[in-house]
Amino acid sequence: MHILLIHQAFASVNEAGGTRHYEMAKVFVSQGHKVTVISSQINYLTGKKIIVDLSKNPEDENLKIIRTYTYPAFHKSFFHRLIGFISFMLSSFVAGMRVKNVDVVWGTSPPIFQGWTAWLISFLKNKPFLFEVRDLWPAFAVAVGVLKNKIIIKLSETLEKFLYHRAACVVVNSPGYINHVKQRGAKRTELIPNGADLEMFQRTLESDLLGDKIFENKFIVLYAGAHGLSNDLFVALEAANELRQNDMIHFVFVGDGKEKANLMDYATKLKLENVTWIGSVPKEKIGSILRSADLGLAILKPIELYKTTYPNKVFDYMAAGLPVLLAIDGVIRDVVEDANAGVFVQPGNVRDLVNKINFLYNHEKVLSEYSKNGQNYIQENFNRENLSKSLLKIMEEL
Repeated sequence: MHILLIHQAFASVNEAGGTRHYEMAKVFVSQGHKVTVISSQINYLTGKKIIVDLSKNPEDENLKIIRTYTYPAFHKSFFHRLIGFISFMLSSFVAGMRVKNVDVVWGTSPPIFQGWTAWLISFLKNKPFLFEVRDLWPAFAVAVGVLKNKIIIKLSETLEKFLYHRAACVVVNSPGYINHVKQRGAKRTELIPNGADLEMFQRTLESDLLGDKIFENKFIVLYAGAHGLSNDLFVALEAANELRQNDMIHFVFVGDGKEKANLMDYATKLKLENVTWIGSVPKEKIGSILRSADLGLAILKPIELYKTTYPNKVFDYMAAGLPVLLAIDGVIRDVVEDANAGVFVQPGNVRDLVNKINFLYNHEKVLSEYSKNGQNYIQENFNRENLSKSLLKIMEEL
């Protein structure tokens, strides 16, 4: 079977960003299938051009990644980002139509515009269209205030319903999304949740990227991921400000995003010496950073819709044996509490965040239990290889 994936933000393990699709593609190839990926030449997280050095990361001949033109300034504003989405939508269509002997076309959202490209290619090639929903776009963008133009909202919602209705199968990565996509026209819905590759984290044991002396004997509260409007990281900085009297507690923020400059300015304004910033790190190296920390912070704004999401960083934290400090309510809270792998914090509540950090700082035994529980739970319930094989079975049925 030859699978064609249209994914602007596709990242392999030596790039910054989520690697769900790369890891899944490698499993598909290991099962005897061929995967072609049409992706952007611009890293979605950093906004920088991707430099591919095949001598350092030779791909399997059955996994081909084609990078196409994308407007390079989409981090400047929402308007520029929209141009970036549309430019990839067009360039990926041209590239995708040139790919021969395709059996299944796999589209993924966000951004939703590439879903249209995947559908059109599947329609013209007369092949099944599988549409994967990793984010309720445009609903999330409207809820957080990023998308306000009524015309664009209406057009986006129309496109969303169009894609759900025409997909042979809509795959969601959170159980909280199922009702949403069904109510908007999905004929068949399947759940393939986020997960993690435990072996990937185990392979990076020899490296400690937080080995600097400034972190020696510190209690590290770590956030790894996008620094965007949704992530509510100003709340984390307020907590750092309240905890500054304890010089043993240190916050580390890893990643990039539209809000990072504003966050760093705010930390400077507060004169926070207990905060360190690290840029985006390839997935193949992130395990060493996670294991160097004591707590993994997952945080989103206190918006009702965010109760439906399964943030991938939570699964990575658990896979690396990092106890979860969860400032997100809803379905992901059910996972963490069922696994007994961390503590829940009321979203948007600085005082609760401070209290939970102080509690865990003084209870090392509890942290140790959370660490073991998280890894065991991922292995039993959210193993990336097993989930990939479940998705592969769906594709084979289509």
